[in-house]
Amino acid sequence: MYNIPKLHLALAVFVLAALAWSGIAPYDRTTWWMEVAPVLIALPLMAATYRSFRLTDLLYVLIAMHCVILMVGGAYTYARVPLGFDLQHWFGLSRNPYDKIGHFAQGFVPAMVAREVLLRKGYLPRGKMLAFIVICIVLAISASYELIEWGAAVAMGQGADEFLGTQGDPWDTQSDMFMALIGSVCALLSLTGLHDRQLHARG
Repeated sequence: MYNIPKLHLALAVFVLAALAWSGIAPYDRTTWWMEVAPVLIALPLMAATYRSFRLTDLLYVLIAMHCVILMVGGAYTYARVPLGFDLQHWFGLSRNPYDKIGHFAQGFVPAMVAREVLLRKGYLPRGKMLAFIVICIVLAISASYELIEWGAAVAMGQGADEFLGTQGDPWDTQSDMFMALIGSVCALLSLTGLHDRQLHARG
């Protein structure tokens, strides 16, 4: 047996509990499956690679937070998340903005995942080119997700409305990708130092 840090165990239990909660009685079961699909893919993948490619504590915390954002969106659908209605009221917005939080996280968290993989595998050294490639990867992920949403809209017609969560915004796709861009830049600006320290501590 190998030692698993208490933080990692706690995060795993928390995410699995949140997954169970979100799946008990979601607003729309099909939408739930589509929204939590990244979680259902990421968790087994991280478990399978835990011994061979254990991530930094920072990454596990960020991924857990992103999972929760996705699972809450899956439980309520993004346009109906109560926190989003609160934000809409507080800031006088015309729509529930919870999906923008999700797309910000879609840039913020993958940026740090990409940075860690690129550095630890030796693909790129630290520097401006690393930051540029990380942002490009994030935008590619965001664009791919928008293509998936487009495919769902074509395949499901009106049945995809809850998954798309556009709320009548004709520029929803563009603003989603812009939020991912902002998220990636914010992650690099705010967490690069901490991330480097944790990478250095790993040796």
